Amino acid sequence: MIGTGVFTSLGFQLVDIESGFVLLMLWVVGGITAFCGALTYAELGATIRRSGGEYIFLSRIYHPAAGFVSGWISATVGFSAPTALAAITFGTYLSSVFPSLSPTWLAVGLVVLLSAVHGSARRNSSFFQRWFTTLKVALIVAFCVAAAVLVGDPQPVDVLPTAASASGMLSGAFAVSLIYVSYAYAGWNAATYLTSEIDEPQRVLPRVLGGGTLVVMILYVGLNWAFLHAAPVEELVGRLEVGYVAAGYIFGPRGADIMGVTLALLLVSTVSAMVLAGPRVLHAIGEDYPVFRFLERTNRHGVPAVAVYTQAAICLTFILTASFENILVFSGFTMGLNTFLAALGVFVLRRREPELERPYRAWGYPFTPIVFLALTGWTLVYLLIDRPVEAGMGLGIVATGLLIYGLARLAAASRLDDG
Repeated sequence: MIGTGVFTSLGFQLVDIESGFVLLMLWVVGGITAFCGALTYAELGATIRRSGGEYIFLSRIYHPAAGFVSGWISATVGFSAPTALAAITFGTYLSSVFPSLSPTWLAVGLVVLLSAVHGSARRNSSFFQRWFTTLKVALIVAFCVAAAVLVGDPQPVDVLPTAASASGMLSGAFAVSLIYVSYAYAGWNAATYLTSEIDEPQRVLPRVLGGGTLVVMILYVGLNWAFLHAAPVEELVGRLEVGYVAAGYIFGPRGADIMGVTLALLLVSTVSAMVLAGPRVLHAIGEDYPVFRFLERTNRHGVPAVAVYTQAAICLTFILTASFENILVFSGFTMGLNTFLAALGVFVLRRREPELERPYRAWGYPFTPIVFLALTGWTLVYLLIDRPVEAGMGLGIVATGLLIYGLARLAAASRLDDG
């Protein structure tokens, strides 16, 4: 979960929001949304025990067409776009320290390397992911402590609500900024993409999804406070590499270079997580649709290597052709639609199949899924109003998925007729 969004979002949010309290509440509200979604997904994942996330959920709950479109979104946007953005941010931070290096080719090299690692064996994936995530959490905590202790001339950050705070939190700017925050929390549902590879999902999923999301929320609030505490607002507005800017005020120029490299390395595990989880969706599509059967192939270690390399190709296309902010907003909108429908499915499934075995039931039901649906729906509506171009691109992805599903079904029917 921890990656690109928290190291890039603040600069965009400061364009329309100036209150420190409102900015920090963005991360609290985003965390609550993700936590409620995680508990809802834990029930779905423990009940429908097959890897593939929303693709499996929506196919089972609504219709195979809904599942296919969800898988199409996950394959083209849900994992490939965040992977591309994390890789671009990696390149941007590293090239801030070493200007002679190309951020684009640094991003390309990272995706190629990690796809090779995760396309080989599960043992490599597990070792790599565990240690990079541990390092990332430790360095974020150290960064926050350093901001609190080492900054000689700290910036004022209003952490208590004021009379204007309520209106700020109900504004369109707050709702649109939640897209950036939701993107930063993207990955809270990643464990459901590997459900069939997890022992005792009814016990593991709630702990991984819910507990992990709460830890990340605490880290995100602390990190954004550190950015605001260390650097003047005017230095952060509109900047992508806010962590590098803040590090300059905490550690000085040389220390900022060290932190720039460090923050770039933190993003390696983010790219790694997406490269690991995303191809499981493509693999599931390959199992279910003959026209995509090539995606089903695994190597001798049981790893869906073809799916890994296919996602890498899509990701590299994003890196080489698209701009950062447009991809962030349209992918955030599209993924929001995907998770909204999946979370709504917990109500549909309970009503339609009340006797279905549910090894885990969402804590706080029905309030937790309602909170997730309300906050996510509010954000999507405001995004349609304020950013219609990016929202339209997201709807275009959905329409394309429906078209491809129809063509795939026609191809399957034609083969049956020929047989």
